[in-house]
Amino acid sequence: MLHTAIGISIVLGFLFSEFLGIFTGGLVSAGYLAFYMEQPWRLVSTIVLAIVIYLATKGLQKFIIIYGRRRFMVVVLLSLIGTWLVEQRLYYYLRFVEQDIRVVGYIIPGLIANDMFKQGIIRTVLAVSILAIVIRLVLMLGIL
Repeated sequence: MLHTAIGISIVLGFLFSEFLGIFTGGLVSAGYLAFYMEQPWRLVSTIVLAIVIYLATKGLQKFIIIYGRRRFMVVVLLSLIGTWLVEQRLYYYLRFVEQDIRVVGYIIPGLIANDMFKQGIIRTVLAVSILAIVIRLVLMLGIL
């Protein structure tokens, strides 16, 4: 089912960007989020980490020239580090929480943060959320 979600995400994400000019946080991000839709705290932690990565990279841009491929590398590296921190450090202190607060994927927050630079936080979060819901509905209805 994950492979199907990612495949649908690639196609619909491409169509979103081509016809609407809206980026969905990387072509595969919505598919991963749709796969974990029954775990809302994982989705929230992923979006929060993406926003933290976006803000951290914005802060770094004041001291270092970061654009294009350099920015993409920085957000992916920060995503790897941030996911590790959430899963290894923060998760230990929040183990009493009954919900699963781990992040979805290691680079998904970085892909979402990268598109936040192109169109802003709100537009990116809305786009990836809407597409994830559509993908989840397609999977639930068994259309594909």
